Amino acid sequence: MQRQTHLLTLPSHPYFCMPESIGHYVDWPEHGVNRSAGALNNFSIHYIVAGKGYVELDGEAQTLEAGHAFLYFPHQRQRYYSDKEDPWNVRWFHFYGNVLQDYMLRLQLQRSHLWSLKQAEQWIAAHEALLAEAESYRLLRPHRLSALTYELLAIFVEQAVPMQDARSGSSAHRILELLPKMQQEACEPFLLEAWAMEAGVTPHYFCKLFRGVMQMTPMEFITRCRLQTAKHWLLERKEASIGTIAKEAGYPSASYFNKRFMAHEGMTPTAYRQLYDAGE
Repeated sequence: MQRQTHLLTLPSHPYFCMPESIGHYVDWPEHGVNRSAGALNNFSIHYIVAGKGYVELDGEAQTLEAGHAFLYFPHQRQRYYSDKEDPWNVRWFHFYGNVLQDYMLRLQLQRSHLWSLKQAEQWIAAHEALLAEAESYRLLRPHRLSALTYELLAIFVEQAVPMQDARSGSSAHRILELLPKMQQEACEPFLLEAWAMEAGVTPHYFCKLFRGVMQMTPMEFITRCRLQTAKHWLLERKEASIGTIAKEAGYPSASYFNKRFMAHEGMTPTAYRQLYDAGE
């Protein structure tokens, strides 16, 4: 059985979080995903109801069974697949929101890919409600979709406990601890040596650790944080010029800011601002 619903991604909306897709797979041994870093710009949570599957971290397969879950942040490399002999019964959803990155980092949800749920009944019921809503109404009731998505996320936050995977207690944990501060200071000049010193490692090893944890370079992470901040400012500070926002977001010129924005968003900052205005 394969139930899944994909929804349009809203470029601007008043909600805390929205679902991009949601599904429930049962008895599908061929289920597997291999996405490169940067392929998806949303969060995702998968919960294994029964059966068995695998998630690859740094090339090593971690076995997941009933009661386990895995969480991905935007742009992370994703490699997971069902066991052929005992295929997993898995419920999943992808979601997004303008301030979700801050929320997820503040709760330190980046500290682990792998989790277990203490009591899964509530989460499963909430997931079924969101899936049924998406199947029946699509985007006709966005307020309902948002409320159900937040309920699902809130139950996960309440019930999820990090699993002791191969990363736990390793030097990579230093990188996870620095992520909130790196995001907060992303618009300031990026000094690799300073961040490596905070982690207590050499710049070369810092980059290696960072790529292993986030599946991207430190500068790529800083760039995404800067652009996310700039997107908020473009919509909230309509009196500010593109050049002003570019400078405050950490870019030396408006032309370079336009180039980076276009590469990540598929449109210029001006077009992004106009798209929002057109929707009001």
